[in-house]
Amino acid sequence: MQFNYITERPYRGLTEEQIYEHGAYFGLPNSAFDAVQASHDYNAYLDEAVLCEQVGFDGVALNEHHGNPFCLGAVLNIEAAVLARLTERVRIVLIGNPIPAHRNPLRLAEELAMIDLISKGRLVTGWVRGGGPEQFANNANPAFNREMFEEGHDFIVQAWTRPGPWRYEGKHFNYRMVNPWTLPYQKPIPPAIIPGFLSRETTQWAVDKGYPYLGLGGPLLPNADMSDFYADEYASRGLQAGPENFGHVVNIFVDEDGERAQRIAREGFCFGGGNGNFAKAQHTLPAGYNSPAAIKRLATVPQAGWLGINKERLDEETIGVKKKTVAQQRAATEVGFDRMQDNLQMLVGTPEEVAEKLKIVLRCLRPGMLFMMAPFGNVSDQDRRNSIRLIGEQVLPEARREAALLGLTDMLQREPGSVRIPAGQKRAPVVDREAIAAYNATIVG
Repeated sequence: MQFNYITERPYRGLTEEQIYEHGAYFGLPNSAFDAVQASHDYNAYLDEAVLCEQVGFDGVALNEHHGNPFCLGAVLNIEAAVLARLTERVRIVLIGNPIPAHRNPLRLAEELAMIDLISKGRLVTGWVRGGGPEQFANNANPAFNREMFEEGHDFIVQAWTRPGPWRYEGKHFNYRMVNPWTLPYQKPIPPAIIPGFLSRETTQWAVDKGYPYLGLGGPLLPNADMSDFYADEYASRGLQAGPENFGHVVNIFVDEDGERAQRIAREGFCFGGGNGNFAKAQHTLPAGYNSPAAIKRLATVPQAGWLGINKERLDEETIGVKKKTVAQQRAATEVGFDRMQDNLQMLVGTPEEVAEKLKIVLRCLRPGMLFMMAPFGNVSDQDRRNSIRLIGEQVLPEARREAALLGLTDMLQREPGSVRIPAGQKRAPVVDREAIAAYNATIVG
């Protein structure tokens, strides 16, 4: 099993009031940007990735957002290229490149191939459509988002595997000559994982392409439902899905003192409303971006919301419900923080406490790859690094023992799609619903 570290790389030079008064992170005027602070933050987050390798993580993951102090990773391939040279062992996992926002898949194919070459085959690509705000920030038409995503992905795979030169004429992309003189180290292409949040369309696409699916948080049961949907679609092709087909993200913070861990994590994950205040609903869900079914699922998820989506925020934007005050917003975010801990979306405490919670997640969802998300907000370098050390030295050994007992293989140990279902038999379970029911019974009420 693979254990990976990820951070949003927050810009740590703002107050909560600036974010709440603006109404969200996305689009906050960059007049508040301080280059010295940002320089410190970029280098600190690179140092964290190096520390992760030293304390035993298997991979360091990067994501990308634009026009937003919530995440400084505006060009994740630059960060990945730096880490390709700074590190020696960890996988560099990208979750991922928003193909429609780039709008130049040939250039993207070359950038990723260079990262794979510099790292000597440690790249794991991740393909994403990019959230609604990325369409605004890059002047991309959200109505064509899925079309551009799928065409761009298929073009990149061709650019890596089809000898050039050749000409390409597509619906959204056109090239007079395709002949990249930088190709991936890993053959035929680097491994990939597809992030998504309760989107059956994205899950279906991952199945169709044979890629593992990475659940971006959420409570146990909705994740189990999505895993079963994936496994059923996989089984319709005669294939048995296993841990190698699934990844999962949890928010995490560890300190020697459990009460201090709770305080720092609350301040960090709740800062400015957390990821539930990532963007206003009209930016997260621009016209044409999501299917009506996907919007309905996102709006009813029992948590603080994903990238600014929850029922209350949608009501504010669509039917004129009175917007909450700053104090009310902060109080609602803290309620979400407690709920997410109950749902095991967020693991906070001492190393011993977090290890036990993590074991439950592994038993219930059986992922082959786990991504541990660091706090948002203005948490200090010292506290962030201390948490990484404690996870690596005390939590990961316990988690690895549990993963071995459960037989959790990752996509690098067993190729997804390599196990067929014997004729006349049903697929094996991919999640433990009894374990989920038993845990959920402990938090009812």
